[in-house]
Amino acid sequence: MSVQLRDYQVDVIQGARAALRRSRRVLLQLPTGGGKTALASFMAGETAGKGRPVFFICHRAELVNQTSFTFRKFGIPHGFVAAGLPMDVRQPVQVCSIDTLKNRLHQLPDPALLIWDECHHLAAAGWQKVQNHYGSAFHIGLSATPCRLDGKGLDAHFDELVTGPTVAWLIEHGHLSPYRAFAPSAPDMTGVRKQMGDFVRGETERAMDKPKLTGDAITHWLKHANGMRSVGFAVTVAHSMHMAEQFNAAGIPSAHLDGGTPKADRARIIRDYADGRILVLFNVDLFGEGFDLSAIAQRDVTIDCVLQMRPTQSLGLHLQQVGRALRPSPGKTAIILDHAGNIRRHGLPDDEREWSLEGNQGKGRKAANDNEPPPPITCTGCFAQIRRPAPPVCPYCGHHIAPEPKKIEVAEGELQEITDSEKAAIRANLKREQAEAKSLQELVALGARRGYKSPQQWAFRVWSGRKHRAA
Repeated sequence: MSVQLRDYQVDVIQGARAALRRSRRVLLQLPTGGGKTALASFMAGETAGKGRPVFFICHRAELVNQTSFTFRKFGIPHGFVAAGLPMDVRQPVQVCSIDTLKNRLHQLPDPALLIWDECHHLAAAGWQKVQNHYGSAFHIGLSATPCRLDGKGLDAHFDELVTGPTVAWLIEHGHLSPYRAFAPSAPDMTGVRKQMGDFVRGETERAMDKPKLTGDAITHWLKHANGMRSVGFAVTVAHSMHMAEQFNAAGIPSAHLDGGTPKADRARIIRDYADGRILVLFNVDLFGEGFDLSAIAQRDVTIDCVLQMRPTQSLGLHLQQVGRALRPSPGKTAIILDHAGNIRRHGLPDDEREWSLEGNQGKGRKAANDNEPPPPITCTGCFAQIRRPAPPVCPYCGHHIAPEPKKIEVAEGELQEITDSEKAAIRANLKREQAEAKSLQELVALGARRGYKSPQQWAFRVWSGRKHRAA
């Protein structure tokens, strides 16, 4: 079976090829569920087919076997650079665990191409060691969320960024699932300290592992997701085990998995989960980045609901978690149950976001998650998360929503309200300008005149959107 790329994936590949003619280090951004593994398989197969060695680098040992299954499905011969697996340097493609690769650099032939999965981890010392060692090779990074928690950019590791379609576009065109998001409760994080840019785990566990929050999670799962295959993200292993215990006590078949779960137990639990004998799997980080249930279960199966029980300051972690539920299946509407306040902090999965290689270090620079839209409105009737501006009634339960106060502009000491007709005229003018830009170069120039931080990326998204609508 060969790799069959979708039209938008072909566009990303073409963007990558153009960037690689200018630079040796290129980062490809594609939302969770958008097919980064298919892109990696295509690039690995094409490069290896020309007799040029390829390394595919996984950031967790658990993902090595998952990647191997995908490569076998696509008929890509490969070896392993991973503890406990046989190493065959004659194979054209090597599936590597970063922790093993960094210690075997002098035992391997130099690759022509390195593909970095979840490459936002590249600032770690072991990752940098590998990238520096293969400085003359081409480097392709893959990430749904090219931002780091500490605010530093990835521009030290990649020279260009190629962005794929947005989550909203992928949902609209059926490549990701529509969803409903609910935020029935949120913990009081007052006084919880932050360390390395995120909440301290021990203090966060105490804030989250309370009877009311646990009870709310059970109640609202039964109300909104009863019978749906679900994944719950907890703060610590102890918290995850306790959540599974409480769900089982409520009659909901549940289990806990972590990196220390014996392989035989893990295989059995995943099999029971895929078969529907277990409905909720709780974990800490195991089912976040790079997790592909279908590849592990070796059949077509999706996660349909996500329970967020771990508050985080990381936009990337939030999007990786909620993205687990967005892989499509016929008739599916995914459910997101946010008991951690993360949607309030970071927004909905299909909010418009502008990604950049730059961080927020230095004067005048912004982090990739600094451009967030305002948080959604929470319906007080059903706790649904509703994008602004507020409709008069909740689209899910019909509950009345109080109108939001209109935005007031301050100009030369006077308060001046922007009328609805003025807003409509501004939007119409922006659309007209964009429609009049007939080429990619004209779109780039328009983005520069408007002061966009990355006019090339904005222009590429608009241009790609036109091509898809015309198809």
